[in-house]
Amino acid sequence: MSRRRSQPRRTPAPSSRSAASVAPSAPCPCGLSASYGACCGRFHRGEAAAPTAEALMRSRYAAFAVGDEAYLLRTWHPSTRPDRVDPSEGPRWTGLEILGTTAGSAFHTEGTVTFRAHYTAQGRAGTQEEHSRFVRHEGAWVYLDAVG
Repeated sequence: MSRRRSQPRRTPAPSSRSAASVAPSAPCPCGLSASYGACCGRFHRGEAAAPTAEALMRSRYAAFAVGDEAYLLRTWHPSTRPDRVDPSEGPRWTGLEILGTTAGSAFHTEGTVTFRAHYTAQGRAGTQEEHSRFVRHEGAWVYLDAVG
């Protein structure tokens, strides 16, 4: 099993809460340098599947940031998936840092991603840290649960 640690990167998320209103040319909320349309937007639209656990983590963060409930449910393992998730009821996501990953490549069936997500809620800034576990289900990466 490989372990990769990257320098934390914090990038702003768009202020929009609706995937339909995010311009394809807007910066991607996940923090990579590509536009939303060329980065996570293509996963959200179903044009491609996330090739790694980290890519899925980033695309799920972006889905929370833009309010794409359908994508969140579609990429959640059936054994742990809630009946519904409403991103508009939560905080406004403002940045993502990937703190580390284990496995999760095209050659693995499991992987983890440790991240720190920045948000604002009721006018106050906060962070959420999680060590997330991802597995392949029917050939695609899906979120399973938080570890520990």
